[in-house]
Amino acid sequence: MKRLFAVLVLALLAYASYVLAGIPSRDRVRGLARKNPDKTSVMLQREAEAQKARRKPRRAQSWVPLSRVSRHLIHAVVAAEDPNFFGHAGIDWDAVKESLETNVRQARFARGGSTLTQQLAKNLFFTTGKTITRKLRELLVARRLEQELTKKRILELYLNIIEWGDGVYGCEAAAQRYYAKPAAELNETEAAGLAAMVPSPRRINPRVDPARHARAQKRILWLMARLGYVKRSVGGLGAGPEPPPEVIESGDEPVEPEDAPAPEPAAVPAPVATPQAAPELAIQPSAAPTQPPGGGM
Repeated sequence: MKRLFAVLVLALLAYASYVLAGIPSRDRVRGLARKNPDKTSVMLQREAEAQKARRKPRRAQSWVPLSRVSRHLIHAVVAAEDPNFFGHAGIDWDAVKESLETNVRQARFARGGSTLTQQLAKNLFFTTGKTITRKLRELLVARRLEQELTKKRILELYLNIIEWGDGVYGCEAAAQRYYAKPAAELNETEAAGLAAMVPSPRRINPRVDPARHARAQKRILWLMARLGYVKRSVGGLGAGPEPPPEVIESGDEPVEPEDAPAPEPAAVPAPVATPQAAPELAIQPSAAPTQPPGGGM
């Protein structure tokens, strides 16, 4: 028994060393406070996937400071992906617990629970592959990002590097692609439209599946209203504590994009409301919604 215990301890130590060996250095993370990253690990992954499929890699990206991002988009992304962003240190342990319980119950990766900081860590340094090792490294790097960077800088990095469709990275390129305007001028409805795409931008996409995207967009508007970011009249939201039944759809769980995304027709949803320029980051969430959103794995 003692020998078996010793073997288990050595195996755990070896695995811990393996996990730690795969995370970026503190200096590399600290450098993100001053320097914008060029290509992220997820961008390199998408390039490799495109080359494997004999497609030309795409990359549309225009870096913008947070002061040039609509506050509506900041609110929409925080409400949808991480309503406790301003109150945690990189990891939302309640969301992690709920995610584990759901995944164990369904015997699969059915629910995420990642914070914005964890998603940033994944995009910067890892890939979209779902493994325990990647999740552990992601947790460690998220803590390091929170220690070395401000919340404002984490949001700025996140909004400038995440995917918003095949080869579309960052909110500026996404705003131009889907609404033909800069990110600073997005209104509440447009911001919710972009935030709705974050969990699976190649599938929950207005050019790929407009009906599914519209349902997800309405859900984001409801979440924004629950946090006090928009009035309940926006998007035809109901006044009750729960979203309208048509907003909830189990099929909209985040999924990994396929190597070959679906073709995008030319139609683009028309803007709905008057755009409004963004001030500096200001409003923080006041309360979490009763139905928590599922962050990407």
